[in-house]
Amino acid sequence: MTTTAVTHIASLVTNDPSLGNGTPLGLIQDAAVVIDGDRIVWTGESSKAPATDNVLDAAGRAVIPGFVDSHSHLVFAGDRTEEFNARMSGQPYRAGGIRTTVAATRAASDDDLSANVARYLAEALRQGTTTFETKSGYGLTVEDEARALRIAGRHTDEVTYLGAHIVSPDYADDPAGYVDLVTGPMLDACAPHARWIDVFCEQGAFDGDQARAILTAGRAKGLHPRVHANQLSYGPGVQLAVELDAASADHCTHLTDADVDALAQGNTVATLLPGAEFSTRAEWPDARRLLDAGATVALSTDCNPGSSFTSSVPFCIALAVRDMGMTPDEAVWAATAGGAAALRRTDVGRITPGARADLVLLDAPSHVHLAYRPGVPLVSAVWRRGERVV
Repeated sequence: MTTTAVTHIASLVTNDPSLGNGTPLGLIQDAAVVIDGDRIVWTGESSKAPATDNVLDAAGRAVIPGFVDSHSHLVFAGDRTEEFNARMSGQPYRAGGIRTTVAATRAASDDDLSANVARYLAEALRQGTTTFETKSGYGLTVEDEARALRIAGRHTDEVTYLGAHIVSPDYADDPAGYVDLVTGPMLDACAPHARWIDVFCEQGAFDGDQARAILTAGRAKGLHPRVHANQLSYGPGVQLAVELDAASADHCTHLTDADVDALAQGNTVATLLPGAEFSTRAEWPDARRLLDAGATVALSTDCNPGSSFTSSVPFCIALAVRDMGMTPDEAVWAATAGGAAALRRTDVGRITPGARADLVLLDAPSHVHLAYRPGVPLVSAVWRRGERVV
């Protein structure tokens, strides 16, 4: 293996408060990073960088950790352009639109679905995403859910079983029967291919009792919970997530004071998905309220064809700063270290010795430009596992 130093970094985001200026971002000015194989082995001031086999001069640009996108739905076929157009013309978003994607996904071949995942991952990588989670949920049969997870597993280790996305159209008159399927034969087929289990706990999808049964069954099979919680209305999702020690409660748009307190006191990360609010013209999550209470917040894209068809974490950062009460520092932390926390990972989302060498070089002197210059393609180079991939 050869060593590489990236030097003359104007501002390096390490996400290690013990480094640099002592803030959560652990900023180091005029910095350098040394990569050995797939790991970071040194960070510090550029003038003190050790000798390496290769040197890349950042020329006064900023470096941040690769984005950790901890919530996406990439195993799908088709799109929902007509639904989006209608919604932008005044029709409200409802969970049932998922059925359109279910029909297209069931009809698609494995190769087509895998190519679609690869396409959107390449798109995300060009925008700085080096770690991502993705879910099943557009098959809703034993066979289609299992194949979705097998396909997702070709592209990432962070695979989530979401058979409980909505009640399958095949069980429209028997939701209890569908819960039995999700917690029985479907779970048996899917558990070997997933790390996580998720449920859409929402009006029009699954209620609190159904969600509890599904998540508990998944835990018994070795899958750790995550929850689509409190997106469209107030409900039991957040409280259930904290009770079951879910890694994340995702959306968190409609929260009571008790919900906020539970998130602040528990280990469950509040993953906010501003692309969904942007695409559905819904109420923005109140990130400021969560942060001030002491909750851990992550930002993710929720990339899916229905309610948030974006793979751009920088776009979500800009939205969070503009409309959700986050500072630029908080938003960048949430999209890197926060996403890692939502996946219970310590090897990504930071630039410190021992961490995986996932770096993003920005064509800007500071990470603040991600919010300051919204919509501008600022990602100049990306390293993943020590290899330059962009």
